[in-house]
Amino acid sequence: MSEESRVSEALERLVAEGDVTQPRAFWELQFDLGLAFVGFPEGVGGLGVDPALQRAVDARLREIGAPDARRNNPIGLGFAAPTIAVHGTDEQRQRYLRPMFIGEELWCQLFSEPGAGSDLAGLASRAVPDGNEWVVNGQKVWTSLAQMADLAMLVARTDPDVPKHRGLSYFIVDMHAPGVDVRPLRQMTGEAEFNEVYLTDVRLDDDKRVGELGTGWRVAMTTLANERQTWAVPDLPRESGPIGRAVDVWRQGSHDDPVRRDELVRLWIRAEAYRLNSLRGAQLDADGMPGPGGSIGKMISAELNKDVTSFTLNLLGADALLYSGYDKKRAVDPDANPWSMADSQRAFLRTRANSIEAGSTEINKNIVAERILGLPGDLRVDRDVPWRELKRS
Repeated sequence: MSEESRVSEALERLVAEGDVTQPRAFWELQFDLGLAFVGFPEGVGGLGVDPALQRAVDARLREIGAPDARRNNPIGLGFAAPTIAVHGTDEQRQRYLRPMFIGEELWCQLFSEPGAGSDLAGLASRAVPDGNEWVVNGQKVWTSLAQMADLAMLVARTDPDVPKHRGLSYFIVDMHAPGVDVRPLRQMTGEAEFNEVYLTDVRLDDDKRVGELGTGWRVAMTTLANERQTWAVPDLPRESGPIGRAVDVWRQGSHDDPVRRDELVRLWIRAEAYRLNSLRGAQLDADGMPGPGGSIGKMISAELNKDVTSFTLNLLGADALLYSGYDKKRAVDPDANPWSMADSQRAFLRTRANSIEAGSTEINKNIVAERILGLPGDLRVDRDVPWRELKRS
């Protein structure tokens, strides 16, 4: 039987037997039929087929109004699942992927620190061995949805006596464990989507380590490549997202200023170029492993979103000043979408972060320059210096 036939047969069974009104039960059946991540091995949510066939599965499920597991657990399914699939042990795949997919365990990402954002490899959180355990101490920041998460991906320093990229290891952390303290950060949208997380003598068994000791940077790059790839949405409908909202506001306001019309058309063209680039990226990454091309989509969309939402607020005039979001706590509502762009005022405020999250625009420009265009790399004077000897602010 061909790969396409295997996927089609499993999909028809899911459509026939799955109840779209019962999300948890539907996701359980989807996972068990191998339609959660078709490119993963059988038994852990996949069928071991071409990962590109997942798009056909997702399209069919949208047609029947099936619940979207990825929206329910975006960080887990978008970043953690592919990382565990590539670098995790068989036991870790069996333990984490199914609960992750069915929404039983929500995930967050403990990467950035107050002194290590764009320079992630300079992070200072330490994991010190103690028998068959690790004792973790440190502080993380800008952790999306940490207040709702059950588990987290953590990068910590396990060897301070080697250069910064080589002394890191990657772990899975129970967010309910003793010593984990989550403190919400109120942002200018009025929400507390981001958090700072303090880790004080948090103990981890060695089986919570993902990948070999000291390979945390390589494992983290798999996570970040998948995170950046989520910005290049391959099935993005034309005139959706911020540009769709801008067009709606233009039409509803009966605007006829030719200068503004020209600006809107230019933004529309950029949005369409981004959409087409997303399709191209999906074809290039059809093997299931995102490459550096995800940085293109991330970079383009971050600047585009800021420009489009600014334009929309200018169209709204004085109405743009009317925002009632400061007394809301949508980020802590499990039924809310903290990344929604439906509210123009909120979208304007929220998109200011787009050029920072998932790697700043400057970092992504470096990735494109060095790994896609083949240009000479930046001067890195700390490449061979042990982390312990680096000057830190």
